[in-house]
This record gives sequence, C-alpha cells and structure tokens, in this order.
Amino acid sequence: MKLIKAIIKPERFEKVKKSLEEKNIFGMTITEVKGRGEQKGLTLQYRGGSMIVDLIPKIEIDLVVEDSNVDITLQIIMEAAETGKIGDGRIFVVPVERSIKVRTGEEVK
Repeated sequence: MKLIKAIIKPERFEKVKKSLEEKNIFGMTITEVKGRGEQKGLTLQYRGGSMIVDLIPKIEIDLVVEDSNVDITLQIIMEAAETGKIGDGRIFVVPVERSIKVRTGEEVK
C-alpha cells in the first residue's frame, strides 16, 4: 500500500474529488493547509496599499491505495488539478507498512 499526499489549489478540489469518485476511489482525508513553492507568495492590493501574502492556501488530500492503483490515482489527480500555471501543487507517494481499523482491530498489510 502507498500513501498519496496531494497538495493542490482549493478551487481544483471538487474536480479532483469527482474524478476520483468516477474511478471508485472514495476514501480520503482532506486538510486545509498553507504553503509556498516556486511562486514564493503573492502581492495583493488592499485598501490602496500592497500586501505580500507569503503562504498560499492549499488543500492536502491523503489517500491510501493498493500498489496496483497508485499510477491511475496519480494520473487522475494530475489531470484534474492541473491548470498549467505555477502553484498547481505537488504529489508525494510514501510506503504504508501497516493499516489497522480502530473499530475492529483488523490489520491490512
């Protein structure tokens, strides 16, 4: 199993979620996060002055998938989240050693 951590623009989340659901991928954890990458923040005009926003709001999606589903899951996320502009996001793939259901104690390896 693998943990896929996708950090995307908030406005792309619904499209990503819908695209994953169409391929029967439902289980996910969503976190509102802030971060910055190559864009290094934004300069906004506010009440006649400039304001630098250093950390940009993002959505982090965590999914645990079987090894055989990693590539299709990555492809779905990349296609749905991509706008072609800087700041589209980043995806990390991390091995999962164990998964245990809290309610039943059932373990999946």
